[in-house]
Amino acid sequence: MKSVALCLHDTLEQRMSLELERHGYRPVRLAGDAVRLAESISEGGFDAAICGAGPEHLTHGVLEKCDRAGVRIVAMASSDSERRHASDLGLYEVLDAAAPWAHVEQLLSARLPFVRPDHESALTPHEPRAEVIAVWGPAGAPGRTTLAIAIASELAAEGHSVVLADADTHSGSVAPTLGLLDEAPGFAAACRLAGSGSLTAAELERISERYSSPHGSFWVLTGIGRPHRWPELSGERVVATIAACRAWVDYTVVDTGFCLENDDEISSDLFAPRRNAATISAIKEADLVVAVGSGDPVGLSRFLRAHVDLLEIVEPERVLTVVNRIRSSVIGANPSAQVEQTLRRFGGIESPALIPHDQSALDAAILAGKTLRDVAAKSAPRLAVNRLVASRILPQRTSPTVRRGKRNRPDAALQP
Repeated sequence: MKSVALCLHDTLEQRMSLELERHGYRPVRLAGDAVRLAESISEGGFDAAICGAGPEHLTHGVLEKCDRAGVRIVAMASSDSERRHASDLGLYEVLDAAAPWAHVEQLLSARLPFVRPDHESALTPHEPRAEVIAVWGPAGAPGRTTLAIAIASELAAEGHSVVLADADTHSGSVAPTLGLLDEAPGFAAACRLAGSGSLTAAELERISERYSSPHGSFWVLTGIGRPHRWPELSGERVVATIAACRAWVDYTVVDTGFCLENDDEISSDLFAPRRNAATISAIKEADLVVAVGSGDPVGLSRFLRAHVDLLEIVEPERVLTVVNRIRSSVIGANPSAQVEQTLRRFGGIESPALIPHDQSALDAAILAGKTLRDVAAKSAPRLAVNRLVASRILPQRTSPTVRRGKRNRPDAALQP
């Protein structure tokens, strides 16, 4: 018999207790607030918990305790403000307080966190390994998010299943760029579920948003809208989430943060959270790291300095250098050649991918909340990203041998 902790207002708690007993559960009514619920979960003995969705019953501490104990939690919302509170914490198992019992039981019985990853409904590391692409760049807004979105859209247009994940713990901006809601960060919710071993393909589809396009749609795991929520994206959770995404889609594109520091001030504490752990973990897990810099003197200087730190984390063979916003107005005549020469001379970087600048096309995409492919398909930056994906990311297709007839051969007239 599954034991369920109850932390609700009196009337609702009494109704849930009766329903649980009627359907074979063992309810344990906990008088008190979120502190009492967190303490009870820590003590163990519960398979699930039903609590109010308001701040008096549901907090980050309660979610953390449930994650550590592998306890499924369902929140009951009595108002829109309570529902928004639960969503802001990254909890998606939220029902209306007047919801019928069938809806409650569905959440309690389906894919509980205590079902370990080797269960048939969970994602396992034995499933096919898909590609993970991390898009990184130094401080100064070189265009990480823009490039990550463009790469995801080009991969989706080729017929692949794609998820774009926003793992930037400093300034996640994928959702506003694509005109998506980020009230309930999908990537943070995925990390929380991954931490409890309950992140399945069904859960990923439920917590992600879908960017729809006639050329190729893709999933989006939106990032944290408030920087203070960065502790939710721990290194271990990010690694587990990326592993789940590998078994879910063909390509996972991760928009990372800029900072690669290891937080030396707290490095002596092995259990202290690190704000840059999400970025570093994503880079280490990626099959390909797209390192993007801005094509101007300041941007190139920043990139070359940070590129040294990047190579301390990932092997050079897994790094693809991309210089964005190439334009003669800040570089001078023949800007592409000058950028290539600078990277070769000061960074030993050969064959970078160059993306020309087109401010009007980028502005149109931001205004519409769409990808470059959907708004400005013939723009120079979109065509450059298309060539980049086709030649440097997607597997190269072997062209079939063309057999010419005798009359089509240029030397046919010389044959006797």
